[in-house]
Amino acid sequence: MLPLDAAAQRATKKNAEAFIAKVEEEKKAMDEEGARIAWARATNITYDTSWLEAKASARSTEKAVEWANEAKRYDRLDLSPELRRKLDILKQSITLPAPSADGAASELAEITTRLGNTYSTGTIEFEGETVPQNRTETLMRELRDPAKLEEVWTKWREQSKPMKEDYVRMVEIANEGAKELGYDDLGQMWRSNYDMDPDEFAAEVDRLWDQVKPLYENVHCAVKYELNEEYGDEVVPLDQPIRADLLGNMWAQSWGSIYDLVKPEGLEAEGVDIGALLEAQDYTPLKIAETAEGFFTSLGFDDLPETFWERSQITKPADREVVCHASAWNLDSEEDIRIKMCTEVNADDFQTMHHELGHNIYQRAYAGQDYLFRNDPNDGFHEAIGDMVALSITPAYLQQVGLLDELPSEDADLPILMQKALDGAAFLPFGLLVDKWRWQVFSGELQPDQWNEGWWALREEYQGIRPPNDRPADAFDPGSKYHIPGNTPYMRYFLARILQFQFYKAACDQAGWEGPLHRCSFYGNGEVGAKFNAMLEKGNSQPWQDSLEEFTGTREMDASAMVEYFRPLMDYLGEQNEDRSCGW
Repeated sequence: MLPLDAAAQRATKKNAEAFIAKVEEEKKAMDEEGARIAWARATNITYDTSWLEAKASARSTEKAVEWANEAKRYDRLDLSPELRRKLDILKQSITLPAPSADGAASELAEITTRLGNTYSTGTIEFEGETVPQNRTETLMRELRDPAKLEEVWTKWREQSKPMKEDYVRMVEIANEGAKELGYDDLGQMWRSNYDMDPDEFAAEVDRLWDQVKPLYENVHCAVKYELNEEYGDEVVPLDQPIRADLLGNMWAQSWGSIYDLVKPEGLEAEGVDIGALLEAQDYTPLKIAETAEGFFTSLGFDDLPETFWERSQITKPADREVVCHASAWNLDSEEDIRIKMCTEVNADDFQTMHHELGHNIYQRAYAGQDYLFRNDPNDGFHEAIGDMVALSITPAYLQQVGLLDELPSEDADLPILMQKALDGAAFLPFGLLVDKWRWQVFSGELQPDQWNEGWWALREEYQGIRPPNDRPADAFDPGSKYHIPGNTPYMRYFLARILQFQFYKAACDQAGWEGPLHRCSFYGNGEVGAKFNAMLEKGNSQPWQDSLEEFTGTREMDASAMVEYFRPLMDYLGEQNEDRSCGW
């Protein structure tokens, strides 16, 4: 194809500029309307709110595909980096593109709404009671009887079986849409959204996994042996992967709830029981939110607006079905920031609240950017911001906010690190494999009759876990995880686990911290807050490598900070595991 002559270039550049200006104006209005409808559905699931969201989603998808195809027309132009970046964002940021065929966007929207509702309204029958989705997670944390754990685990996966037919059709439609936009399949399209070649990105996440794999393997080995001590060889044979339902979480993605069972012998000092501290001081969900806000204001960020407190869903309403999965919203892309949670007074929700407000703080920080730049430059950034703050929830921080009277001795460092590793380090392979499975589904490497088998192959390969029973041929176990029917790309959570430690170490270095990394809290440090805000304000206006370099001094994602954080625990577990048969 011949290049355009100079006059044609100038004229077409003006067209591109006018096109982007029009899109930013229209998209802002459309997104706000869609967000308000989505909020109404998420906080009150009815036939009517679901209908409205499906219609809004269809309109949004149709426009996004129209704009993406229009953006392709300017691929040959020599444009400013800012304009080129905006055009690329339009082409790459659709999660589920529909093809331009009549009715495709509407069908896709109806399917995704139906999938989301199936998940959010699912219940199981357990011990004579009807148990909603969020309570099933509590049961998995609290139960210790393997038979009952298997029952809850299995019954929740019955809820996802009906999703499979819809999911098959959804993949077909979205793949057609991705191909229309010039990608081989939807997985390649998702991997193209990281300011690097999609194949290079796939190799990059494998490199990061290799950095942290020894940490995970040490934790896995220690947990397996302690569970064997608790349940015996029949339930936890040492020569097999660990049963997924024994790990204190519906998806075996984080294992902190079984700390009491798997604490290695020799760790006599106790860590800090945040849940007990909250209960002792009569914390409420609202007070948890106010405490989390205080972390950010201590860094120099503004108070949350009054509308946050008026409009957020902080606890689960008793009179209607809602989506309990925690999320942070900015409905007008300016100041209408909110959270949606079903907060309970426990350690998990205390940390989750800090995490979700991190999203809100980020959303508000980049609200001054041009509309298409009001996002993070790498979807791991958004998740990492709140996770980074969660790392600063140290005993020293708990003392500063009045939750803890006396700091534990240094002997408590290993128990605290073990608690954190059971959540953060244990999550890593799950964070990686969810999208690896979807990449295989989108590419056709896994056909629908292989989906469940392929899911468990990846879970065994990366996590070293297995299902508690033989899975039936019609099972759709991936659908038991919110982000699959919710169509939320998951690699962001793996990247966030890496970036949170990288951001955290940079913040601690800026604060002049000289002790062990895991004891650092930058609560109250305005200088760190100012530098942090400078990065957040950039939004998606520049490649993530530039933003990362501004705050951390390096352009490469690096898991070495995470390894440094857990080094005392790795050394300890290495000694404990020396004569054990690790692996699976």
